[in-house]
Amino acid sequence: MILFILFILSMIQGIFHVSFTVRNLEESVKWYTEVLGLEYFRGQEQHNEYTARLVAFPGAHLKVAQLRVPGQPLAERANHHIELVEYVHPHGRDDLDLSTNHTGSGHWAFIVDDIHKEFERMKALGVRFKADKPVAIEHGVNKGGYAIYFLDCNGITLELLQPPPPPEAACS
Repeated sequence: MILFILFILSMIQGIFHVSFTVRNLEESVKWYTEVLGLEYFRGQEQHNEYTARLVAFPGAHLKVAQLRVPGQPLAERANHHIELVEYVHPHGRDDLDLSTNHTGSGHWAFIVDDIHKEFERMKALGVRFKADKPVAIEHGVNKGGYAIYFLDCNGITLELLQPPPPPEAACS
């Protein structure tokens, strides 16, 4: 019984942040706040032994920014923030193929209420999309919605998702 309780207490309790490594933190924060409308709420430079041990790079020097959807509560635990990290040292490769079919590659999906309007707004800002217009979702849990992949200023794939309308209430 005690082992079961310890197991339950040590299980994952939430998601704090998701993170992508970027070429230039300042440019990336500007892009995410101006193009996507995210809110910058915290940043720091990390150049210490703890960070070097954590990321397994001796002498590591990182610049970090955390962003959130405006109005999202700021909680210390189990809140889903977006983290952007620039490795000042050691600087990594900028020429990786970030295609979504490569193992380890990922993307974030942002929910919108009018994907066609957002698509036109972002297209006017020069955002590069992977399709010529939002794609109607024809199968699966989001059937009836729309989605489209696009690239951030680092070439990282992101997604806009307009979920399907809620099902109509049945008459009784």
